[in-house]
Amino acid sequence: MTGVCPNQQIEAMIDRGQITADPVVESAQIQPASLDLRLGDVAYRVRASFLAGDGQSVTDRLREFEMHRIDLSQGAVLEKGCVYLVPLMERLALPPGMTAVANAKSSTGRLDLLTRTIIDGGTEFDRIPEGYAGPLYAEICPRSFSVLVRPGMRLNQIRFRQGQSVLSDEDLRALHVRSRLVDGAAVIEQGLGFSVDLALPGDTLVGYRAKPHTGVIDLDRIGQYDPAEYWEEVHSSEGRIILDPGAFYILVSREAVHIPPEYAAEMAPYLAMVGEFRVHYAGFFDPGFGHDAAGGAGSRGVLEVRCHEAPFVLEHGQVVGRLVYERMAEVPTQLYGREIASNYQGQGLKLSKHFRAPG
Repeated sequence: MTGVCPNQQIEAMIDRGQITADPVVESAQIQPASLDLRLGDVAYRVRASFLAGDGQSVTDRLREFEMHRIDLSQGAVLEKGCVYLVPLMERLALPPGMTAVANAKSSTGRLDLLTRTIIDGGTEFDRIPEGYAGPLYAEICPRSFSVLVRPGMRLNQIRFRQGQSVLSDEDLRALHVRSRLVDGAAVIEQGLGFSVDLALPGDTLVGYRAKPHTGVIDLDRIGQYDPAEYWEEVHSSEGRIILDPGAFYILVSREAVHIPPEYAAEMAPYLAMVGEFRVHYAGFFDPGFGHDAAGGAGSRGVLEVRCHEAPFVLEHGQVVGRLVYERMAEVPTQLYGREIASNYQGQGLKLSKHFRAPG
């Protein structure tokens, strides 16, 4: 079957030995259209980010770049600005015709925790070719906050697909007519465009900016941290803000997005020539996202924005990214926000789950 593999197919892949792990995969790792990946028990501090390259193993390349290794079994801090490589607990043996793509989980992206998957022989981050058989590794670079991690933590996720499943713009327009993918006008060009909201009703608060000098965040502590210790509020009364070079922001999309149960979506960056910034990191939208949101169909997308070399004026309604929709091979037996606990269904402007609600 062509399309993105749903949870029941992922379970079948585990049964067939196409996904193996030590310890075995837990049911909580299986999402509607992806599998959460778990950190192993050691981290390697490396001199620089790297790809294994054609015909080379990650282990071989580690001999070139390893500085020291860190035992994670009792918990360890990954320091801001450093690059680490962590072997994951899961291994793959992909059958012919099946590929995979990985991405950071939502909470990982909202912490500005750059997490990418690499493989033996890999020439791209987060892309696993058909027929790949071997281990998986997470490259982790904390950008704004140092973090405390332990074995088994799930920072990234992987999605499996068979054949070509991406919707053309024509198909996407037809789907919007049937299922209304956004609450406003649909801007469709190589995916569904979405824009930034800098005029939230009844409030001048439009986002958050990461503070440069903060304490460590223990990724197991949920709802425990005071946002004021880690984030500065960003206010605007005129529908624009100026992004500072090197700064990291949490903003929110103007559109409420809807992912019908028969589809999944991936966030892709917009064209580089629109500005000196990038909306990046957490990229997977599961089937059912925004499908049963309180107050009607659709949930806002939280935007993780980093400004590059020059200050940049970001204005309300500016298109900053696009969602690429894909067909599911089958409708999942569990949907985002319904059968599974989902932290961000029906969300607005929201920090990661580690922080207490502001106010």
